[in-house]
Amino acid sequence: MRRAAKIDENQPEIVKAWRSVGASVQILSAVGQGCVDTLVGFKGVNYCIEIKDGEKPPSAQKLTDDQVKWHNEWQGQKCVVNSVKQALEAIGIKTC
Repeated sequence: MRRAAKIDENQPEIVKAWRSVGASVQILSAVGQGCVDTLVGFKGVNYCIEIKDGEKPPSAQKLTDDQVKWHNEWQGQKCVVNSVKQALEAIGIKTC
């Protein structure tokens, strides 16, 4: 039986930021098998986004083996963000 998916501590803050600018967000963390954490829809475009905790050291922000495999095999858009600033910029919102 699969255990509950772990989420990064900053995921709720990032999801809240996306929703505050009108994006729709589907949490995919429970999918497993290296799939990205979120599917974000904004202004007619879908974004596959993996969230990492920018407060952790770089070694703790690395993609897992399953995530590396998923990212290598996925033929569509995907990215990794580790802050609200990066998350907003990933969907085309300019930040200061």
